[in-house]
Amino acid sequence: MGKIFYIMGKSASGKDRIYSLLLGREELELKKMVLYTTRPIRAGEENGREYYFTDEEQLEKFRIGGKLIESRSYDTVHGVWTYFTADDGQIRSDGADYLGIGTLESYQKMREYYGADRVCPIYIQVEDGERLQRALLREKQQKNPKYAEMCRRFLADQEDFSEEKICESGIAIRFENDDLDKCVEKIIKYIKSMT
Repeated sequence: MGKIFYIMGKSASGKDRIYSLLLGREELELKKMVLYTTRPIRAGEENGREYYFTDEEQLEKFRIGGKLIESRSYDTVHGVWTYFTADDGQIRSDGADYLGIGTLESYQKMREYYGADRVCPIYIQVEDGERLQRALLREKQQKNPKYAEMCRRFLADQEDFSEEKICESGIAIRFENDDLDKCVEKIIKYIKSMT
């Protein structure tokens, strides 16, 4: 049975960029795992690429059908946004390896659902000042910047990704993203060592 490599990290740590770079590496043969969200699509995003952009009705259908693996709702300054993972047929038991992205909480639920031996953590970290600069730059590029939400996310990450929670999740290896190319190469070595 294949592995599910699961990328995590605080906001603006480079998770999405690393995710796309790893998917682009043909030698890894990773299949894409896409999560769902009820939040509005951002400029430059595409439905089915970063997320499946959906609504509460679809979330309930997965829940009622017993296909909801995990969900997290955030009371943002723009309303409640939910992110979730569903057993929608993306992950098969065909021996293929997959790449997903999420939070510590969703990682734990994935391990419970698919098994600890199958779900491998890839924790990305960046110094907080650098992360804040990256987040601000990204938000400035949006048609309607949401600075208050950016700040809320930044502060929430301090609790969501506390050292205690990282340790409780059993994450022993971390990847420092202060040089994107070097970080990606280290992750590639890690993935190859696990397959």
